Amino acid sequence: MNGNEIKQVIIIRSDFNMSKGKIAAQAAHASLMSYFEAVRQDDKIAKEWLDEGEKKIVLKVNDETSLIKLYEAFKFKRIPCALVHDAGLTEVPPNSKTALGIGPWYSKDLDVITGRLKLL
Repeated sequence: MNGNEIKQVIIIRSDFNMSKGKIAAQAAHASLMSYFEAVRQDDKIAKEWLDEGEKKIVLKVNDETSLIKLYEAFKFKRIPCALVHDAGLTEVPPNSKTALGIGPWYSKDLDVITGRLKLL
């Protein structure tokens, strides 16, 4: 993997024990929301990501605190990201923070912060 590779990272909270369908929905929300942030911030990177096949990786954290800390770290680094707040109509309480979408952005910049997280 070269340092100029572009990818998107999706982080899901594992403490909710969401169904596979719910996880898929939250990951989709995170991906789209973060993509639109990336378009606003740097449309060239977003377009390159689309042209290269939209590489994504899905990781997990154990709790809301970890998710928020990651969100704040990426905001501080000015890397496009989006925190998903669920409406709470099905499996989780209203306004639960369920997922985080990051990028598309340069892998080298994302891996510095997410490199120790485990795959979902």
